[in-house]
Amino acid sequence: MPEISVRAPGPKHGGLGSGVLSDFIGDREHHGGDDQAVYAVAREELDWWGAELGRQLDDGMFGENLTTVGLDVDHAVIGTRWEVGGAVLEVSGPRIPCGTFRMHMAERGWLKKYVAHGLSGAYLRVVTPGVIRAGDGVHVLDEPTHGVDVPTAFRAFYDDLDAMRAVVEAHVLNEQEHEWMAKKIAVS
Repeated sequence: MPEISVRAPGPKHGGLGSGVLSDFIGDREHHGGDDQAVYAVAREELDWWGAELGRQLDDGMFGENLTTVGLDVDHAVIGTRWEVGGAVLEVSGPRIPCGTFRMHMAERGWLKKYVAHGLSGAYLRVVTPGVIRAGDGVHVLDEPTHGVDVPTAFRAFYDDLDAMRAVVEAHVLNEQEHEWMAKKIAVS
């Protein structure tokens, strides 16, 4: 039975990289660290994209460490905590697609299609390290009341001013991203 061990990797720069032991991150400049420790994608989203692209997308195709079934990963509220196997994970934000993802998918116009769709899966922080096994259930432990979900944060990164205001007001991103977004709002 496949399993992964997860732990908090520390800062993006100078930390351990991925929150998943034995996971490799090729671009440590832009990926990894506590706020991107684990990446989750819903199986239903992979199936939707598979139908759109006319091909089978296997678990892990988007580079996710955790493929869920029956959990609306894409509309999770940032800060929501999930118990998965022996670990507790916290939704920290959206995945921003990169050139590596574009090349891996090998689809003309992939990044534009992906961004236009507006659902990115979710990055997760590791609150409590542990082992996650295939078939472990995901139990929602806590969901913040601010209501800012992953797609709202995703739109904020693509200059949707209303989404940016909601994200900054709720202060749901890490300090660096929060300050960057607050400055963008100030000059708009």
